[in-house]
Amino acid sequence: MYIVLLGPPGAGKGTQAQRLAEATGLVHISTGDMFREHVRKGTELGQLAKSYMDRGELVPDEVTIAMLVERLGQPDAAKGAIFDGFPRNVAQAKALDDALAKRGAAIDHALLIEVSDDELVARLGGRWMCRQCGAVYHERNDPPKTPGVCDRCGGELYQRDDDKPDVVRARLEKQKPPADLIEYYRARGILRTIDGEQPLDAVTKALLEAIGSWQSA
Repeated sequence: MYIVLLGPPGAGKGTQAQRLAEATGLVHISTGDMFREHVRKGTELGQLAKSYMDRGELVPDEVTIAMLVERLGQPDAAKGAIFDGFPRNVAQAKALDDALAKRGAAIDHALLIEVSDDELVARLGGRWMCRQCGAVYHERNDPPKTPGVCDRCGGELYQRDDDKPDVVRARLEKQKPPADLIEYYRARGILRTIDGEQPLDAVTKALLEAIGSWQSA
């Protein structure tokens, strides 16, 4: 079984992918983790990927696909995989389909975790840090006892530019799954949407039920 997990930054894809992997026995493949592992090991693909990353460029799709194919050939991926962070566009989705077809496989499920922009901004745009000790707070989930003051050392709390709500909102527009990618999987009849604003356990349950309902259909 091969599953693509879709959703904007802050939707909890990484956490849910790990939970699904544990529940299903599928391997969780994060392209970011995969790049770092190849670079750490100094593989030929890792060195090639690093040459692009060092220049601040995106790693070409063919390099990413080659890494994915290599990863899928490892013993722990025998049952299948959950893709987290790939594909990001239709071209990558088609390239992934082609790579899987050569293995006699295909994407079985595309699961879209939906979260409203306002909720995403609240999740991603509420982080504050202490200038003195580096302690991290979240204004909604883990606020300091006194606004603007660190509980630990009494230092001043500040917000990094990329954590400010307006910057977060602008970044979200660039990093959401594009509409044509969602439509690509919907047209194939394998897309299911999940309410990502439910509690963590409820989202996991809904994802597993989506997979289960397909399997029993």
